[in-house]
Amino acid sequence: MQVDYIVVGQGICGTLFSNYLLQSGKTVVVIDRYNPTSASYTASGVINPVTGRRIVRTWLIEELLPFALDAYTQLGQQLQKNLLSHCNVLDFHPTPQMRVAFAERMPDEAAYLTIPENADDWQQYFRYNYGVGEIQPCLLIDLHTLLHSYRQYLLQQNALLDEQFDWEHCTVTQEQVTYKNISAKKIICCEGVAGTENPYFNRLPYATNKGEALIVSIPGLPRQYIYKQGISIVPWQEDLFWIGSTYEWSYTNLLPSASFRNKTEEQLHYWLKLPFTTIDHRAAERPANIERRPFVGFHPLHPSVGVLNGMGTKGCSLAPYFAQQLAQHLTTGETILPQADIKRFTRILSQ
Repeated sequence: MQVDYIVVGQGICGTLFSNYLLQSGKTVVVIDRYNPTSASYTASGVINPVTGRRIVRTWLIEELLPFALDAYTQLGQQLQKNLLSHCNVLDFHPTPQMRVAFAERMPDEAAYLTIPENADDWQQYFRYNYGVGEIQPCLLIDLHTLLHSYRQYLLQQNALLDEQFDWEHCTVTQEQVTYKNISAKKIICCEGVAGTENPYFNRLPYATNKGEALIVSIPGLPRQYIYKQGISIVPWQEDLFWIGSTYEWSYTNLLPSASFRNKTEEQLHYWLKLPFTTIDHRAAERPANIERRPFVGFHPLHPSVGVLNGMGTKGCSLAPYFAQQLAQHLTTGETILPQADIKRFTRILSQ
């Protein structure tokens, strides 16, 4: 079987990248073993233009946000699914200092920060003493629908091999790649956290971390907002809410922990006035990296092997932009943004 490209992984990166290739008329095989507990399936799907306790603008957000809006809208039309909603963040300030910090940032970030109208109305749902700020515009991506629907699309295109990729069955030369009975010009690795064990890219400065989230039923809580006070309450499927998340840098396993559940439920009881029921508890490992910039491009010694990975917690906003950039690099020769191009790691990858 001969195709133009092999794509390893069907998380958010592999999904968007393979679709750009298919839409440009290229032939593709995506190799991916379905894993409903992967980072892409477990993530909240939020695109937020500001981040952190310092409330600073997310890197490249002026380009990423409109690009993501257009990309998910078009992909939704292709799959005949509604994949995104506009869902601003209500930031409930936990301390007087955080309220002051938000107010001080407002003049510099007037496009993204505001005070919501009728802020006191939320007292019927939450306990809070230091006011509420609003972050907008924010997008919420339905990752479960996106990944599941696109997987069905790949099956219809005869472009999916549902198995765990194994490098033992892959032969790489300067001109082509062969995996079992599949030959291609290049192979592009979008395998998420498995990239840390990739024999071609395991020298990249990954900084994997573990995240956990609860899936909770909160009858009566309006679903047009994301609510944040240390933890976030995010609208989820089937009238449920996603509650999270943590960033654990030192961990011995990837199992959901009793400590996270107990701490999160305790915080919800304190913050939320409505009754809630925990339906599920999830944990996953994220493919973040030390630089907090994506890994995009081709190996300096093995040009038939490429990578699109390292998105960390910003995958929903970063992946569309860099998936298209890498696809256009292959099809039209477009230059990859230097801050993301793995050429910056040529020395360590060449060792």
